[in-house]
Amino acid sequence: MVLKGIREAKPEDVLVIDAKGDTYRAIAGDFVVGMAKTLGIQAIVVDDVIRDIAGIRQLDYPVFSRGTTVAAGGKLGMGEVNVPISCGGVSVNPGDMIVGDADGVLVIPQSIETKVVQSAKEKLKKDEEREKRISGDRQATLDYLDSMLSS
Repeated sequence: MVLKGIREAKPEDVLVIDAKGDTYRAIAGDFVVGMAKTLGIQAIVVDDVIRDIAGIRQLDYPVFSRGTTVAAGGKLGMGEVNVPISCGGVSVNPGDMIVGDADGVLVIPQSIETKVVQSAKEKLKKDEEREKRISGDRQATLDYLDSMLSS
């Protein structure tokens, strides 16, 4: 099913895989991940483990998983593609926005995507302004800490 998911995904998609939290056999290694990268899939998120981590790091390609293993998975398996799933205990529907970085992965339901993106942009702007205001200024930093502690 992972191979079918890669084949059916469109460039710019994020492939989210519900493998039921299995931590024994990997759903993919560097070869399969390399195919996803070649086809323009933006990232892979899996509730499972992966293998060939050194090769995947060389690909400079985002893969989010529960961990790594040496045990390869099989090529045949049951499942469906492009259906609602649960990944890491979170509901994921086709078309939801997936955002990930070194701290983790976030699922934004398609129905509130615009609102969340706008709120995130506003927060980022406020954070950048705050940092410019206090960065390197001892008194501004102390004033900011005092205001946070008094609220």
